[in-house]
Amino acid sequence: MTIKAVVFDAYGTLYDVQSVEGVTEQAFPGHGEIITQIWRLKQLEYTWLRSLMERYEDFASVTRASLDVTLAVLGLTAGPGVFDRIMEKYLHLDLYPDAREALAALKSRKLAILSNGSPDMLNALVRNTGLHEVLDATISVDACRTYKPSPKAYALVEATLGVAPDEVLFVSSNPFDTSGAKAFGFNVAWIERVTPQAMAAAWQRHDLVRPLTLFKALRMQMDHLGFEPDHRISSLSGLPSLLS
Repeated sequence: MTIKAVVFDAYGTLYDVQSVEGVTEQAFPGHGEIITQIWRLKQLEYTWLRSLMERYEDFASVTRASLDVTLAVLGLTAGPGVFDRIMEKYLHLDLYPDAREALAALKSRKLAILSNGSPDMLNALVRNTGLHEVLDATISVDACRTYKPSPKAYALVEATLGVAPDEVLFVSSNPFDTSGAKAFGFNVAWIERVTPQAMAAAWQRHDLVRPLTLFKALRMQMDHLGFEPDHRISSLSGLPSLLS
């Protein structure tokens, strides 16, 4: 089947969520790394919990709540100004260096984002980084009021772009998202940014105590759910040759 659309996850795939560490470290010197990792872990956990409880709140609310609990468990307090400055970074996340070039090379196909992000967050982020000029659509799960990896979220792609699941290449660096998209019926490319060999080297260095290393072990290694990606690539720059 011909691939007619390439659909990207946003957070962790096109945009580097680790880039928030600059603002968390500035706000709380010496705590930036651990804030960043607990925040992201709680953010993902809250999307899954709210989906299971069928008590949807948009991603902006989830992101604020997960930052709030992160600071609380670390015994840190942020005034409204500091809290808002940290949150603002989600509207200005760093693009991965190869993102823009990869998208430009794929412009003969429909290009879209499918993200847990709320519409306001996503639209601001896409515009702030200039991707609105190359994307055909920015799709938020807010339209179905549940989070990935629910099939309802992935179904928004066909409803928006008019392409069948087997005509879509879905691209994500998040293993839970990769498994969910494959289970739904998409062709899937997983961006494996952290290899098992890199993790083994970290264990040998006894880096497990580092929050970032623990995050990589928990959230950046492929889950064993019975749904493997069709393709494994190390970066976005591998996409054009994959589809040539």
